[in-house]
Amino acid sequence: MTVTAGRLAGKVAVVTGAGSGMGRAAALLFAREGARVVCADRSGAQDKVAAEIGEAARAVHADVSVAADVQHMVEAAERHFGRLDVLCNNAGFGGPRKPITEQDESTFDEVLAVNLKGVFLGMRYGIASMLRTGGGSVVNTASAAGLVGWKGHSLYAAAKGGVVQMTKCAALDHATQNVRVNAVCPGMTWTGLAGATADTPEPPPDAVMKAQPMHRWGLPTELAAAMLFLASDEASFITGAALPVDGGYVVP
Repeated sequence: MTVTAGRLAGKVAVVTGAGSGMGRAAALLFAREGARVVCADRSGAQDKVAAEIGEAARAVHADVSVAADVQHMVEAAERHFGRLDVLCNNAGFGGPRKPITEQDESTFDEVLAVNLKGVFLGMRYGIASMLRTGGGSVVNTASAAGLVGWKGHSLYAAAKGGVVQMTKCAALDHATQNVRVNAVCPGMTWTGLAGATADTPEPPPDAVMKAQPMHRWGLPTELAAAMLFLASDEASFITGAALPVDGGYVVP
């Protein structure tokens, strides 16, 4: 990938869940906009994404629910590129769609460990790194499910609602320290969690989402564009925001 000066020129970013979907789209876009990127994931697919970017990227295996892995991820940015300016806490998964009475404790623990604890650990170690070098920007991936209810997704919604509130509190904690903390709240987005594959990178024409005012799926590139804006200096006076990127789903 040819890297040119852009909206993240001179910045160092860590993107979690970078092996696929929104994380992959964010890592590629950040690199195109001039950032050096640590691609973190537990799947192994982060290696391919980093190779696609080239010398401006490093791949790191990281399970965001494990503190030692998150520390290693942040240290990789510092070791290879000298600092951390942008942290994109994107890793997550939906869990089974069931009524709350059919959810079990182990599923609760796993869904919250990745989707909520992972964001906590990312901010815990990522913001500490940013403070050592003068500040930075955190972009957390929450969800429209963190703003309104989604039938069958009580655990996921609880985790993502927690991400929204933790984003707001962390933004206030560090508002005077040149660290901004914001979140994007995707609606139904065409990623692997929704059925996207290498053979179906675009949603099929009949997959019209009638529940969304725009009557279509969101694309990972559209979420990445919102992440880029919040990560960049163009959003220098925005902190504590939870930005819906959902085709108008939460408006009604």
